[in-house]
Amino acid sequence: MTNVVKPVCLSIAGLDPSGGAGVIADVKTFRAFDCYATAAVTSVTFQNTTGVFGAEHQSGISVRRQIEAVVDDLDVAAIKIGMLPTQELVETVADILRERELPNIVIDPVIRSTSGYELIDKAAVRALIDKLFPIASLLTPNIPEAEQITGVAIESEEDIHDAAAILREIGARNVLIKGGHLQNAECRMQNAEFREAVDHLFVGDEHFAFSAEYIETSSTHGTGCVLSSAIAANLALGKALSESVAAAKEFVTDAIHTAARIGHGNSPVDI
Repeated sequence: MTNVVKPVCLSIAGLDPSGGAGVIADVKTFRAFDCYATAAVTSVTFQNTTGVFGAEHQSGISVRRQIEAVVDDLDVAAIKIGMLPTQELVETVADILRERELPNIVIDPVIRSTSGYELIDKAAVRALIDKLFPIASLLTPNIPEAEQITGVAIESEEDIHDAAAILREIGARNVLIKGGHLQNAECRMQNAEFREAVDHLFVGDEHFAFSAEYIETSSTHGTGCVLSSAIAANLALGKALSESVAAAKEFVTDAIHTAARIGHGNSPVDI
């Protein structure tokens, strides 16, 4: 029997016990792209499809030991980073990523849940900018996250470019700003029948726009987690950054299209 070698992907994120977001969503996404999935849990959250009700955060040493157990044994090809709720955890993760020189780091800067629960404190946001942005292969904020980090009120595509420029000035090498919030608002104002969700990727001097139909649905729980982990999986498979974003965008759009109604709130996408 021939051994099949699969790229190893590592999720460093929170645990959503309902399975719609965080490490469970990441693991399912890695598997969908035929990668081997591993995970380090940063926080055990108390949430379901209706909202987030609290969390118990892990210590820095706990997260370090989880990551070391993986990277001491497995050749990690890509990493997705999600919820890092405290300064201690941000600094711990940054330290070990630098020490081990781990590749293909995709950061989804999770700040607040859809239901309004704060998932990261202010000191952790500052540490995220200072310690992790400079070593990330890609930063993937949605519009509210980009607004909070940069202070730019994003109401147009020009504002997206301005916010991306600031994110890069403060340390991020490559930035993907997800535009679903903006496109939905614009289309509602215009009463348009066909809506587009356009994500904007900034790499060096290049700008790429990835467009897909905006789908009116409540089945969007975990879309940010799935997109970032899908990008990481494609990078692990050896694809270029723009190709990885395109594949991830298509994957998430299909997952929203096929999502089943689960729970009593914002249902997860189908992965």
